[in-house]
Amino acid sequence: MVLVPALLVAAAMALPLAYLVLRSLENGWGEFFEVALRGKTFAVLLRSVALATVVTAASVVVAVPLAWLTARTDLPGRRAWAVLAALPLVVPSYVGGLVLVSMFGPRGFFQGALAPLGVERLPEIYGLPGAALALTLFSYPYVFLTVRGALRGMDPALEEAARSLGSGGWATFFRVTLPQLRPAIVAGALLVALYALSDFGAVSLLQFDSFSREIYTQYRSAFDRTPAAILALMLVALTAAILALEARTRGRARYHQSFSGRHPRGGTVVTLGRWRWPAVLLCGTVVLLALVLPVGVLVFWLTRGVAAGEPLRLLWGAAFNSVYVSALAAGVAALGALPVAILAVRFGGRLASFVERLSYLGYALPGIVLALALVFFGSNFAPGLYGTLVLLVFAYAVHFLPQAVGATRAALLQVRPSVEEAARGLGRSPLEVLRTVTAPLASSGILAGAALVFLTTMKELPATLLLAPLGFDTLATSIWTATSEAFYARAAAPALLLIAVSVLPMYLLVVRERAR
Repeated sequence: MVLVPALLVAAAMALPLAYLVLRSLENGWGEFFEVALRGKTFAVLLRSVALATVVTAASVVVAVPLAWLTARTDLPGRRAWAVLAALPLVVPSYVGGLVLVSMFGPRGFFQGALAPLGVERLPEIYGLPGAALALTLFSYPYVFLTVRGALRGMDPALEEAARSLGSGGWATFFRVTLPQLRPAIVAGALLVALYALSDFGAVSLLQFDSFSREIYTQYRSAFDRTPAAILALMLVALTAAILALEARTRGRARYHQSFSGRHPRGGTVVTLGRWRWPAVLLCGTVVLLALVLPVGVLVFWLTRGVAAGEPLRLLWGAAFNSVYVSALAAGVAALGALPVAILAVRFGGRLASFVERLSYLGYALPGIVLALALVFFGSNFAPGLYGTLVLLVFAYAVHFLPQAVGATRAALLQVRPSVEEAARGLGRSPLEVLRTVTAPLASSGILAGAALVFLTTMKELPATLLLAPLGFDTLATSIWTATSEAFYARAAAPALLLIAVSVLPMYLLVVRERAR
């Protein structure tokens, strides 16, 4: 039942790859090896790997404690912290990078504030440190949301058994809880690594030459786009290597629950005691750097612009367009991710592994590469779809499908196969089992994946610029238009509106968890 839909999803994900192969070999193998074997290309490869490694490790270190604190402890205001900790995901990387430069750059706010104290120069923010900081602050929610969803659906029986045998809170966490979280951690970390490889905005503003920046430079500066396609194909190869590494670390472990549905108590709530306020300080520090600081700078720009006579443009039409197209993309991605995740978790094998890994390739490609691939496809093979919302939503779904696949897969690993087998034994068809048993039990992961897709689609820029119908403006394109012309005060209003609109889906997600 799931094989045909999963293969259709895989075929859709293969479209950008086919374009890159055709474009890369357009002038023969000679040019391909000439570009691929350059010393500069090897240096870009090493820098990209270093950036992805640092950002992924830092995101896991930040996100796992936050997820545990907001899902399993008596942290004061934990549901509010859960929403606030997830919101940095909606801050566009180019806005976040610009905020960091304006705050910590050579002529930034902190430099000016510390000048009277004799501090003439702050540590250099450009390069790897600044790019890693920016990407960590605005991508750790990938790990946070997937891990928190796993914690909400985890079987508490093992933790209770460990505690009944005399194991303390920390020992139970490291010996029992953390190993069960490995699929969710790996799924979120994989998204972070691929995001770090594909991001252009932050690395460009912070002057770090990664694959994405080099590809963009090649596309914009050279009439012949073949070298850029070759670099993009190498990025795909790097993604394949990361996916192979992820598959090896995944192992063959199973994480099924010991009961057929959701536990009525939802897991043991850990009393923090004297660690309560240090935990609040940790959450507050992360939210301050990743959310309050960018919002504060945006409010400052907006206030200064209005005071200088800049009209206040809230762009409600662009906000509606952003919400509408993001909701469509989230729904399509969630539906497409379900057969892929079921095939990978329930059936396994080489074909299932190939389909799952292929679904991740679109996410590692810079948005401009994916958009150009679909422009080529639409103009040559589907002219009726070119310049329509259908192709735009398709681009979003291809680009962000791994977010839904990772979260759904982690949730399915916690659903016991015997429950589905019992439903089939009672005469239900495979489709009925999927609708009435599998999907409800994995709903936390499906919702988390859909929320990830919705939030990241809200800020997607390159695909929107190249594929959106004429006159279809979004908040992301409005922000980009203003920042590209250095009208920061004009960009502040749509940026703040984008963040405000994104609060609602995260709040509803937390409320739904509370209701369950």
